[in-house]
Amino acid sequence: MIEQPLNGDLLKQSQSKSDKVHGDQDDGRTDLRRWRLLDERGRQTWHYLGSDDEVNSWPQSTADKYFLSLPTELSRLPNAETPLASARNALSYFSQLQLQPGNWACEYGGPMFLLPGLAITWYVTETPVPEHISIEIRRYLFARQNPVDGGWGLHIEAESSVFGTAMNYVVLRLLGASEDDKRVVKARGMLHKLGGAVNGPHWAKFWLSILGCMEWDAVNPVPPELWLLPDWVPIAPWRWWIHMRQVFLPMSYIASKGFRYPLTPLTRQLREELYTQPYSTVDFASHRNSISPAENYHPKTMLLNTVNHFLVLAWNPYLRTNSIRRRAEEWAFELIKREDENTDFANLGPVNGPMNFLACYIHDGPQSYSVERHRQRMHDFLWMKDEGMLMNGTNGVQTWDTSFLIQAVVEAGLANDPEWKPMLVKALDFLDDQQIREDCREQDVCYRQRRKGAWAFSTKEQGYTVSDCTSEALKSIILLQQLPGFPRPVSDERIKDAVDTLLTMQNRSGGFASYEPIRGSKYMEYLNAAEVFGRIMVEYDYPECTTAVVTALSLFTRVHDSQYRKDEIANVIRRAVQWIIKDQRADGSWYGSWGICFTYAGMFALESLASVGRTYSNDDRVVAGCKFFLDRQMADGGWGESYKSCLTGVYTPHEKSQVVQTCWVIIALLEAQYPERGPIERAVKMVMSRQLDDGSWAQEAIEGVFNKSCMISYPNYKFIFPIKALGMFAKRFGDAKAVNSCSFSPAPGSPSQKKSI
Repeated sequence: MIEQPLNGDLLKQSQSKSDKVHGDQDDGRTDLRRWRLLDERGRQTWHYLGSDDEVNSWPQSTADKYFLSLPTELSRLPNAETPLASARNALSYFSQLQLQPGNWACEYGGPMFLLPGLAITWYVTETPVPEHISIEIRRYLFARQNPVDGGWGLHIEAESSVFGTAMNYVVLRLLGASEDDKRVVKARGMLHKLGGAVNGPHWAKFWLSILGCMEWDAVNPVPPELWLLPDWVPIAPWRWWIHMRQVFLPMSYIASKGFRYPLTPLTRQLREELYTQPYSTVDFASHRNSISPAENYHPKTMLLNTVNHFLVLAWNPYLRTNSIRRRAEEWAFELIKREDENTDFANLGPVNGPMNFLACYIHDGPQSYSVERHRQRMHDFLWMKDEGMLMNGTNGVQTWDTSFLIQAVVEAGLANDPEWKPMLVKALDFLDDQQIREDCREQDVCYRQRRKGAWAFSTKEQGYTVSDCTSEALKSIILLQQLPGFPRPVSDERIKDAVDTLLTMQNRSGGFASYEPIRGSKYMEYLNAAEVFGRIMVEYDYPECTTAVVTALSLFTRVHDSQYRKDEIANVIRRAVQWIIKDQRADGSWYGSWGICFTYAGMFALESLASVGRTYSNDDRVVAGCKFFLDRQMADGGWGESYKSCLTGVYTPHEKSQVVQTCWVIIALLEAQYPERGPIERAVKMVMSRQLDDGSWAQEAIEGVFNKSCMISYPNYKFIFPIKALGMFAKRFGDAKAVNSCSFSPAPGSPSQKKSI
């Protein structure tokens, strides 16, 4: 079987047609100088060039080299002695990473449960995996293996878990790692120490059952009949959060079919490696609710256990007729087809993407168009870096990071500088191209939110409206298009389309959620079967989303059009601000759900309040928000917050200050018009002290989060937010001599200022 061409490049055929995707390989690596990132209107795919002719005809870009940690050959920059000079140095470097369509790219990694779904899907659909991909995935997993216990966690900074260890162990074995490799042996020992794969969460058991390395009896039911429920039913799936909905949709179809790949010598061997007793002696049905205590973040409720018992003991064996089953499977697959159609098979994300792939394989057959198109699209999620190949949390961060960069340059006062205008025009053109121009076909049938005029997190092909992504893109476009000398590709009508979409998304509370308004009750969490994630069943009001909409609509009425839907917008802003105030905790903080954590949300909250005229001088809430930050400033002048704040809901300091989080606080205090220069200046000094000779900053702790428990990387933040913070400081206080005369000594434990370039 030959793999379908990826953007015209014919990938290598599988080298094995037996029990392994590839035979055993030495612990090598590919030649990093042969990797290239192709960006086609935001669609990003990595390619490995096999011949010298290909290498010579497609030179490696500065961005390619940066992503792979190869020498970029960029010149050292003059020492930045002022905040604005530091911001310019950072922009000088980051501008070199802009891709041809005008966007920026980066690793969007962190979660360690994504690659297993893809690798298992490749295996059971008999998809050939090129050798260079197998090598680099293995290399990445070994690089991220816990050096002490040999396991893997839910994300790259988490402690080892059954979910991470069992699933990534399987990936290594499927992609050719030997069971006798000492690192594999160590991982197996850790898995056994944790009780074996029977103690994995629901998603792990689902994938292992597909592979044939666990019995379906161990998997709690996910009946497709749920999709036959009338819309008025409180638990009908259309009320669920979009990620839960789109993951459990193909999951229910596959589970209902009871798909299991025929056993091979390798999977027979895995059956014996994954458990602490012989496979034939495991009572899988008794382990439906088994889970390692350390990763049981959201324990199953008595209600959910009761429902599962009913489904297992009564519904499936006695009440579920073949007619009901067929109707449910047919409708579930119809919804899967619509998801594929609405995204051109890009799918919502890297969890439902492989599941939809497998569902199409089951329904349409191995040679179908849908299967071949899914095979191609899986490459959109893969990312190559110096450690190897990982799977991104979406098909990229294109729109999101590009929007923030534009705002950073404008707020830093650098947008009118001719040096940066070409870069900004390209970025504006990218956002122009990525606006979604039409709604989904029969969007009410597939329960999709209005999207005409919106922007997605990544690309318009992915095509999901997100409230804050739309808001940040809209702000960026308005800010640039109102500057003299900049083109205006996004028409007034299209800007109003974006506003119209935002106005459909406010919740009854006044707050805003992410993809859709809240459709179901928070009590749906009693049916949360994912176990390792919190707040996953329905949408919630989020301070980051609410504040983004407030700042976007405020800017629209202030700068672009003060009369369009004037009263409606004023009412939306008023109600949203009331929610933001209500969401503030007694200590002055806001809990963040998409970045770490109180620091991230506090920046957006104070920015939004400032956009409606509420600042330190006239609002006690703003005073409280500033005090929360000032009370937590660290000895070196910076701020640092641990990801554990997200888990516990209590502010937890990091062991050292973080550049990105420090810049979030600088921005927050400046937006709030905090009157004292001293604390902000100390923070600015710390940020400047860690800047490297080429204008960049070293990667520090992970920046993002989702569903409370899983962290995710935003490596471009270490450019975007320092540029914004340093420029804003210079605008507020001048390119201050006090900063100019400081000695910028690195904080203890910080990276050296020297870097080989």
